[in-house]
Amino acid sequence: MISDRLFVYGTLMRGFDHPMARLLSGNADFLGEARCQGRLYRVEHYPALVLSNDPADIVYGELFRLRARDELLGELDMYEACGEGFPQPTEYVRQMLPLTLADGASAEAWTYVYNWPIAHLPRITSGRFLAQ
Repeated sequence: MISDRLFVYGTLMRGFDHPMARLLSGNADFLGEARCQGRLYRVEHYPALVLSNDPADIVYGELFRLRARDELLGELDMYEACGEGFPQPTEYVRQMLPLTLADGASAEAWTYVYNWPIAHLPRITSGRFLAQ
């Protein structure tokens, strides 16, 4: 079964004034805060999640259940410029990621992982995009 859950950590989070954040909040159910293993970087006005093997590297975000999964993932793929027709390598790739929920339970969800070089990007060491 393809997951209907999505982990967001940047401009798609609740409280962010962006049309795609409003689209997500209007078509998905907020399940709670979650975190994943990774590093967060700043790319202009939005963040980049890069996976990490270091358990100390944590990125914080929110978990949603998508109501119309296929349609919404299609819209978000276009927003993240990783849908069909975008030149390779795309800036982001959508992949399944293991998460830890606020209560310590484990889950899995789709998220958008940064796919370009990060050498010159500043790191968001807190792992929290909205708290920087």
